[in-house]
Amino acid sequence: MTTVKINTTEKHTISPYLYMQFMEPLGVADPSVDTAWDFVENQWFPEVIDKVRELSPTMVRFGGCFASYYHWKEAIGPMERRVPMINHAWSGIYHNRVGTHEFIDFCRQVNAEPFLVANMESEGLDFWQRPKNDTVRMGTAAEAAEWVDYCNNPDNALRIANGAEKPFAVKYWQIGNETSYRTIGYRNTERHYGFTAEQCRETSLRFADAMKKVDPNIRLVGWGDIKGAHDKANWCKTMSDADGIDMLAFHHHFGSGLENSPLTGTKYRDNYECTWIHLMHAHKSLENHIQMMRADCGSKRLAMTEGHFSLPGRNRNEVLSSWGAGVAYARCLNTIMRHSDILEIATMADFFGNVWQVNALMVPGPIRAGVPYLQPVGAVMSLFGRHQGKNALDITYKGALDAVASRTGNTVYLHAANTDMKEAQQLLLELEGGQIESARMYYIAAKPETEITPVNTDCFAVREATVEGGTVLLPPAAVAAIEIVLKEH
Repeated sequence: MTTVKINTTEKHTISPYLYMQFMEPLGVADPSVDTAWDFVENQWFPEVIDKVRELSPTMVRFGGCFASYYHWKEAIGPMERRVPMINHAWSGIYHNRVGTHEFIDFCRQVNAEPFLVANMESEGLDFWQRPKNDTVRMGTAAEAAEWVDYCNNPDNALRIANGAEKPFAVKYWQIGNETSYRTIGYRNTERHYGFTAEQCRETSLRFADAMKKVDPNIRLVGWGDIKGAHDKANWCKTMSDADGIDMLAFHHHFGSGLENSPLTGTKYRDNYECTWIHLMHAHKSLENHIQMMRADCGSKRLAMTEGHFSLPGRNRNEVLSSWGAGVAYARCLNTIMRHSDILEIATMADFFGNVWQVNALMVPGPIRAGVPYLQPVGAVMSLFGRHQGKNALDITYKGALDAVASRTGNTVYLHAANTDMKEAQQLLLELEGGQIESARMYYIAAKPETEITPVNTDCFAVREATVEGGTVLLPPAAVAAIEIVLKEH
């Protein structure tokens, strides 16, 4: 039996935006936005909205690489007047049917905070600033400031003329995307280099000044990832004293972190016990990355605006449709919670589409071909997000377990993952500073090698069980959210 000791004394407040999803038009790589949009009715497919409500993201971000050549004015106003654009990162043509108004409508329907990414001079990349066979795609500080005004100024005439009398009240904005990664060999030509760390800082400051002059209450996210910088600079430290920037963004794309990984192609199916070992190790790279960012971010808070496995194979690897990946993602989400004193925004998925296995939500294409369903990562994010406390608690335990705890009022929430794929774990819950009145467990349990597909979409359904006497039996490879009601003093 494993004793789990939970100190009921509340620590720091946990940001509600650690279950963020992000929406990006992905061209021919994954229909993404297109597969969720009804082009006949000019609205979001109701089936998608219903499933996103089940996923229950607290924030949705619109942007990604796409933002580096996006002009927001091309996607407002009547549909017949919107300007199609080349999707330079992901190929194909983007129709701009989904723009600011449609994105805000989506967020309102699913009760999520909107988060927009501004085009920061195309990250300094000339082939995106002035690409062949296209218009100038470089975004300016003035354009970003006008977008803030369009969204947040109650008297903005253009927004009102486009049918939205009330402001959109977009509080969160990101300036640029993956700026430090921008070393690209483009079409077998010379390598192209984007901004240096100092150039990113200077440009971010100009954007921040222009945007906050319009609305000083917005919160701005600037790019500051310490890993993978093309100029070998410490971007996090360089950006740590940038005035007007409230958070520093980083992305974490990861594998197992071990040699001879089977998380490639279909090798993971050959010996799932070996696959399990690699999956259970993957969260360690996230821990290391966050620790690196903490060391140099100064007083800034952190925003992991993208995070997911990045594995070679079909559609970013089908191992991510297996329940073993769900348990691995649960460990990553627990890692995020352990750093919730400094993380304000985080995610572990690429939201929705019908191709990439890193999506939280798979939407069949065409939508009439089946029903939308949650990938393992989406199932875990939904489970944890629905049973999440507002304040962090200290917790101690040993054994084949990964767990964190939080509290809201008289209820304690325990997020637990059984890291043993074969043996159940019996847990004894001990509370320091409180007594258990009642407890209930919400959990997902499946064989780790089980893969979800359009024909078995209920295989990771959430089950419920009453907890008696403070003792919990956690099935093999199970992920659970346990709600503990404290006795009144």
